[in-house]
Amino acid sequence: MNDTKSSSLRGSVVEEEVTLTTVELCRACNANESHIELWVSEGVLQPSGASPDEWRFGGRSLARMRVATRLARDLEINSPGVALALDLLDEIESLEAKLRRVSARPPRP
Repeated sequence: MNDTKSSSLRGSVVEEEVTLTTVELCRACNANESHIELWVSEGVLQPSGASPDEWRFGGRSLARMRVATRLARDLEINSPGVALALDLLDEIESLEAKLRRVSARPPRP
């Protein structure tokens, strides 16, 4: 009899569980509220809530805001360009995940 043991790891990415206000996001990214409003208008950030005072951002928004800020500052990309770059980075991430899933499957007979 073949005795196999399997174990699994469970975890969560803390950033995905975080909820930030506009002010907290500004502090975390060293940005001002006009930057947040710009990225929301460009579709880079997608808060919940009806107005800037009510907006809440998840951890993914924190990561996107940091990348958006670096692209705009370091590479001097304008806001539509940053939105496009982030969309392309998201697409690359999605394709890499699909590739990992396909590579992990056993070969078909």
